[in-house]
Amino acid sequence: MDKNEKGIQLMKEGKWEEAAGLFMKAIEDNPNDAVSYINFGNVLSAVGENDKALKFFQKAIEIDENAATAYYNAGNLYFENEQLEEAKNMFELAMRKGLHSSDNYFMLGLTLIQLEQPKLALPYLQRSVELNGDDAEARFQFGLCLANQELLDEAIKQFNACVELDPSHADAYYNLGVAYGFKEDGKKALDMFEKALELQPDHLLAGYGKKLIEKE
Repeated sequence: MDKNEKGIQLMKEGKWEEAAGLFMKAIEDNPNDAVSYINFGNVLSAVGENDKALKFFQKAIEIDENAATAYYNAGNLYFENEQLEEAKNMFELAMRKGLHSSDNYFMLGLTLIQLEQPKLALPYLQRSVELNGDDAEARFQFGLCLANQELLDEAIKQFNACVELDPSHADAYYNLGVAYGFKEDGKKALDMFEKALELQPDHLLAGYGKKLIEKE
């Protein structure tokens, strides 16, 4: 097992300092290996040193312009810092460099939603769900995008899949309530709002939705 492999194992065990030491030694042994810089950046990111982490991802890209995971990891940091245009560019570059993972598609879709471009987000979230059908949050965000485009039946399918995967997802139940409300199925809408409130009693929107349905 080389230093990078050992370091990744230590990261999985939460031994950040030991992992960082190994990655630093790997960089000293081979300063032109982009992987070691990415791994060191991941340690820094995990302990909240985002600015420093970004420099290591940028260094990895300098060494190897095709280091797709470096673009993806940098994109995550930009997203956390609400630098959404930069995040979008990084996720797109990661994709162009060959990173076709469900996570990359999901984060690109999520970034486009934050940039108020849900129509553009739709195909990326769809691809994310196709690649990993067990990601409840991806299904939820895909459902929101579909609902935004008034594709209610498709949205309902995704919200239902979300709550199957994560039965505690109050927002998915709330959005099911909204969708059934638009489809004029008051009973199902009420059931969904009540389920959301059962999970999250202070869910204001679900409470408001319930009152509206009960008034009818």
